Amino acid sequence: MKNGNDSNPDQSGQVPSGSAAHRRVHVFVSGRVQGVFFRAETQHQASRLGLTGWVRNLEDRRVETVFEGGKDAVANMLDWCKKGPALSRVTGVEFAEEPPAGDFDDFRIRY
Repeated sequence: MKNGNDSNPDQSGQVPSGSAAHRRVHVFVSGRVQGVFFRAETQHQASRLGLTGWVRNLEDRRVETVFEGGKDAVANMLDWCKKGPALSRVTGVEFAEEPPAGDFDDFRIRY
């Protein structure tokens, strides 16, 4: 896997959204992932990794999330989603690549 540091950040230190090292994924996590701090821990982990996007609970008991940022950070977040926080029991992670859009300023919990 290429290192996300291969790209050239702009003057703010952010990697431009069109950068080859920028990635966006739309993720659905199933299992015991509601009522176990999954959203809060997802927000914490994503923010720690410098990712932007959002996370929310779905009525069908899954968690939906979008991550955008450096390729390595997104890969790390996908790996984390396969385990989740200590009280969760993840049984499935489905995700789709999407074109990076750069339309998030931070990582938020949606209600």
